[in-house]
Amino acid sequence: MHAPPRGRVYAIYYTALAAIAVPVNIMAIVILSRGRCGLPNCITRYLLSMTDLLVIFTAVILNRIPAIYFPGSFLSITPVCSLRIALIYAARDSSVWLTVAFTFDRFVAICCQKLKTKYCTDKTAAVVIGMVCALVCLKSVPWYFIHEPLYKIDNVPWYCKLKKIRYASPIWRTFDWFGRILTHCLSFILIFLLNAVTVRYILAASRARSRLRAHSNEEIQSDPEMESRRKSIVLLFAISGSFILLWMTYLVQLLLERFISDYKIKSFSDPKFVLQESGNMLQLLCCCTNTFIYCSNSE
Repeated sequence: MHAPPRGRVYAIYYTALAAIAVPVNIMAIVILSRGRCGLPNCITRYLLSMTDLLVIFTAVILNRIPAIYFPGSFLSITPVCSLRIALIYAARDSSVWLTVAFTFDRFVAICCQKLKTKYCTDKTAAVVIGMVCALVCLKSVPWYFIHEPLYKIDNVPWYCKLKKIRYASPIWRTFDWFGRILTHCLSFILIFLLNAVTVRYILAASRARSRLRAHSNEEIQSDPEMESRRKSIVLLFAISGSFILLWMTYLVQLLLERFISDYKIKSFSDPKFVLQESGNMLQLLCCCTNTFIYCSNSE
């Protein structure tokens, strides 16, 4: 995940991604913070927490761009490098689980009317966001201690490489494998199932409403409720579809890495490295697309 990419394609892509994602996310934060979007406070809190500005800052601005344009800078000193890696895991995993939390909140709001008044509140959203961020940060701390210097110059440690204990210790292998399954596989399943159930509920409610209007012999006209439900379906499909498609390559690479016995990357031109970096590029692209989706559907 943290190998420095090389080549004009990577340089252009990550520079453009940072140039677009940073102002887009800042604009989203400003708009949502004003509270003039007509959204409940709980939704606004989730959208603010999901702007992914920290992901862009840690994974692109502090990691990818310096590796391309400023190799050997102070950011490559081992303690700083280890801290960057831990922050990347914390920011990325927080983004994933906050998306799951938001999806669950919308599921409750649409499908569980009795629970809605108690769960879909500003206070609950704040507690959930705080718990998710705290647990993810706690889970990311071990990544700071699993790296060692690649070499030393004048007693200054440079760059990061995984310690041998990462591969030799069953505890570390279990920790890494469990964390990746939890973040990538389980989040996929939860988002897909919650959205599937929500869309099914909306479609069933819409059909019942259509039959009721037909039996009451109402004139055919625009139905605000039906239009609202249609927009909800579009939003849910956009969120789940974008998330799954842009993370799929990363998930495939992860599975190959785990189930192929001799999975070693030999060079930057190695197809395995290209697959890995493609997964990282698409995964980070979520930081732009998610913000566009949430804000364009916030009205």
